[in-house]
Order: sequence, then C-alpha cells, then structure tokens
Amino acid sequence: MLGDPGFWKRKRVLVTGGAGFLGSNLCHALAALGARVTALDAMQPEGGANPANLEGAGVMLVRGDLRDTELHSLCDRIDVLFNMAAQTSHMGGQKDPVSDIAINAVAQVRLIQVMRTAAPQAAVLHASTRQFYGRPISLPVNELHPVNPPDANGVSKWAGEQYWMLENRVLHRPVVSLRLTNCYGPRLRIADARQTFLGIWMRKLLENEPFEVWGGEQLRDLAYVDDVTRAFLMAAEQASKPGVSGEVFNLGGSPPISLRDLAGAIIAANGGKGGFTTREFPADRAPIDIGSYHADDSAFRSATGWATQVSLAEGLRLSLDWYRDRMSDYVDLDQAVKA
Repeated sequence: MLGDPGFWKRKRVLVTGGAGFLGSNLCHALAALGARVTALDAMQPEGGANPANLEGAGVMLVRGDLRDTELHSLCDRIDVLFNMAAQTSHMGGQKDPVSDIAINAVAQVRLIQVMRTAAPQAAVLHASTRQFYGRPISLPVNELHPVNPPDANGVSKWAGEQYWMLENRVLHRPVVSLRLTNCYGPRLRIADARQTFLGIWMRKLLENEPFEVWGGEQLRDLAYVDDVTRAFLMAAEQASKPGVSGEVFNLGGSPPISLRDLAGAIIAANGGKGGFTTREFPADRAPIDIGSYHADDSAFRSATGWATQVSLAEGLRLSLDWYRDRMSDYVDLDQAVKA
C-alpha cells in the first residue's frame, strides 16, 4: 500500500487532471485505499490525459475543463483535492501564453473561489514544478533558491501555486505544494516529448529506433511515479500538521545523473538493446534550457518521513516493461482521447 487505508477509507476526493500521468496514478492508489474518487480532466489531445490511464481504477471520470466546467457539484463537501491539472508544455506556453495562463492561473482562481463555498475545510495538495527556479545558481536547489522562471509556462505555474498558498495564509486552509522534478513511470505520455524527454526516449526504444539526447552533460534527478504518488498521499495525510500545512516543498528522486549516462541506463534497462545520438539544443529550445538541476528535498523528507523506494535502474526497467503490451494505447493519442 502506498498510503494509510485507515485515513483514506470513504474519504471524498477530487483529482483534477485525473486522467493524466500523475493524476491517474493517484486515482488508482486512492481507490485501492478505499477513497471515493472523482477524476476531472479536460482530455486535451495535446496533454497527458488518456482514457487507458484509468482502466481498472474504479473511479468516476468527468470530462471537463477547469476554465468553464460547473465545479460546485464536483467540489461539494470533498475532503481532499489533489490539484494535478496543468498545461505542462514549455514550448506550448511560449507559443500561446494567453491560453497557458488561462489554464495554469486563471482557472486556478476559479477553482479556489468554488472551493471556498463548496469545501471550505478540504485539504489541497498542489502539483507544482522545479521550473520556477530557472537556471540554478547552485546545486542542489532548495526552497530558498530565487524564483526566476525561464519561460511563460513557468510564470503561469508560479502564479497558480501562489494563489493556492494565499488560501493558506489568509483563510488557513491546509495547502501543501510539491515542486516536482522529472517524473516518469507507467501512464506517462510517450507519444512525444510534451511531458518529458523520457517519454519519447521510451517510445523510440520500444519501437527499436535510436533516440536523441540534446546536450548530454546536464544533470537531472528523476522520480519514479510510485514514489511521487506516495509523497502526495503522505503530504495529504499530514496536511494539517504544523510544518507541513502551508508549505512548499521540493520533491526530488534518484541521485543526479547526466543525460548521457541516463541514456546508457535506459538502454541497459531495455536489455542492452537500443542506441542514441547526441545533438545541440534546437534554436527554439536553447534559450529556455535550464542546464543542470537536482533538488534538495531534505525539508520534505524531514517533515513527513518520506523517502524514495525505487532505484533508477528498477524504475526504468519497470516503465519499459509496463508499456511493451500497451503501445497502441499510448502512441495514437488523438484516437485514444477522442474515444
């Protein structure tokens, strides 16, 4: 079990972005723990949502967009909100910043206003991002690092997070925000690189094609989805606790590794089959590349007792094995989302 069944039994839970990568993994875990779960998702073809992600979960999926869906009935008397919905594409935010901020900030304010009347006591767990920090001044990065978003998507996500933190400071709602690093594992979007570069790497390996590594020396810490799911559940279970409520925490993962070495590790996890080429960053991506990053997440570990349990080698192997018989559900996303 990833969480405490005694805490979650019959809890009313709403997961926004519930058909996406992180949201759907939470839905599966929550339902297994006995919670009564509703997943809300706009099912945008360019996002991470996929109906296959919720197969066997036993949760109710509501197709709707935070920008215009009737939210009061969905939020009414819930105990916990896992707020995972977001526009996550860096280039998408650069190309259409108006839509980006409408999803990541304005829609968050709309949800906050509804929650004030529909579920004033509910705990909120907000999925945030390391992206705010921009190019790190020093490594590892802790929560005191200056905020310097490298792109429009980082600005909109920063705004969305801060509106939620205001709810804690002004109205004392138990809110916890987890700033995530590169997360990977089952149910990740692998059709392309819109969620993370690891998605397209895995697809190429499983299709017996070489993948591209941009740069290669940048460091990253990667978090396997079961560890991330457990972090959100533990944060929710302790959301009213002093030192947890009202806090923003970095969430890291495995020890930092260069992208070049990571490419070798994922090939090893594929039984040694596959290859890659290296290239410079494309001209449109280079200005928003942050270089090396890895998180100092000691504050979250100390506050909650959380620790990673899945090694990078095991996580990569588990991820590839999970997709081998599911490729048709995760490659042709236009058809899957419309189904």
